[in-house]
Amino acid sequence: MSTLTLNLNSVVQLTDDQFLRLCAHNPDVQLERTATGELIIMPPTGGETGKRSSDLNAELNLWNRRTQLGVTFDSSTGFVLPNGAIRSPDAAWIPHHRWDELTPDQRQRFLPLCPDFAVELLSPSDRWQDGYAKLQEYQANGTRLGWLIDPQQRRVGIFREGGTIEVLDNPEQLSGEAVLPEFMVSLSLLWAA
Repeated sequence: MSTLTLNLNSVVQLTDDQFLRLCAHNPDVQLERTATGELIIMPPTGGETGKRSSDLNAELNLWNRRTQLGVTFDSSTGFVLPNGAIRSPDAAWIPHHRWDELTPDQRQRFLPLCPDFAVELLSPSDRWQDGYAKLQEYQANGTRLGWLIDPQQRRVGIFREGGTIEVLDNPEQLSGEAVLPEFMVSLSLLWAA
């Protein structure tokens, strides 16, 4: 099942607060908002994608617990990007100083920042081009390192600060580079469901 995009701009342009309330009143629906105000409705993932996402988030969380360098987030977390989009990467991380700068109220809402590290993990029904555009959006809004992971094609896009993009076919592992020091993910964990 693929995503559905609704353009409500001719009817209403949702503020951040209205979008937050819409999401709160529809907890069984995962929504994102584009920079132009379109709503994206994402279906639940299948079992294999859910397992991969859980495994990836566990690896990120374990690394973060060991290093204590920041705060990790799962796919339920909304980030208000500088361009106005509200996105929910499959996994994300920010350093402690950015978390500490947020007020208690900001921590309860969609976070008003772009994550330093973001991951999009493609489901079988997702298109590479859509994920690629999403990672470019993160990159343009301040993400220092992003991964687009396509388990079906065993392909990874690495999006780095400064606009560089590298696509790897069937890599064995991924490095968190300078953004996530010593973070390594064996992709055999994600290639096998």
